[in-house]
Amino acid sequence: MKRILLAFLPLLLLLNACAPAAPAPEVTLRLAVIPVIDTLPMFVAQAEDFYAKHGVKVELIPVASAPERDQLLQSGQADGTLNELLSVMFFNRENIQMQAVRYGHMASPGAGHFFLLASGASGISEVSGLKGVEIGISQGTIIEYLTDRLLQANGFSPEEIKYLAVPKIPDRMSLLGTGELNAAVMPDPLGALAVQSGATIVLDDSSAPLLGASVISFRKAVIDENPEAIRAFLAAIEDAVKAINADPQKYASLLAEQKMVPQPLAGTYVAPPFPLSGVSSQAEWDDVLAWAKEKGLLSADVSYADSVNGSLLP
Repeated sequence: MKRILLAFLPLLLLLNACAPAAPAPEVTLRLAVIPVIDTLPMFVAQAEDFYAKHGVKVELIPVASAPERDQLLQSGQADGTLNELLSVMFFNRENIQMQAVRYGHMASPGAGHFFLLASGASGISEVSGLKGVEIGISQGTIIEYLTDRLLQANGFSPEEIKYLAVPKIPDRMSLLGTGELNAAVMPDPLGALAVQSGATIVLDDSSAPLLGASVISFRKAVIDENPEAIRAFLAAIEDAVKAINADPQKYASLLAEQKMVPQPLAGTYVAPPFPLSGVSSQAEWDDVLAWAKEKGLLSADVSYADSVNGSLLP
């Protein structure tokens, strides 16, 4: 009997090897998304069935603010999001929790992403008029970083740059509109709305698009466990970006539906060009890191190599 079993053992092993593997559990990538123009490709990929085309399931979770977004990521209720290098650094200050896997959005020639605006009542029309003038910003964010860099590039000394912390964008808009704020920084398309209400664009980031670039990021644990799902997601985003750039007017109703555009601009605002696949460079990372350390927001270096992952791009 023992001989018979031994004789059949190779055949049993061969049959076992040829048996189909148990199907891998289906993954759904959950992304926390703030209603900003930068997230448009995620919604276009959903509307055009690009996720299904590339074989990935995606759930877009609407959130009202960056703190709410970060809370979902910290608790594991979201796998990825649209944020900035500074936010990735904050997540990774003690250990690597998140990786940026693609640019989200940035300015391009003729299409600013962030705007430094002067109130219509201020009489300011040129950059030089902002020296010593309080500018409404959200402190410790990408907005403060890019405003610092833009003003420095225009010859401002540290003593000539003055800020007033107004973290909530609606408050900033209101104070700028009433003239209580002489100047403020607004993202697109709210910059266009402020201009419609009488503000003047003094400066934008189209001359230095990388300063205000957003990124798509995922928790590192999710990337490590599901790299193919992330690759498929990024392939779908690439298709969406190409679709937007080919026919931006097509997605005007989607912008309004997802509340990425204020009601007064609905139907007239046209989506700007979006960047094709790519990730932030070491030089970009180092500059944001140096600024964050100078401002006391970070006390130690955070590794670029561990925080930015371009290996999953299509």
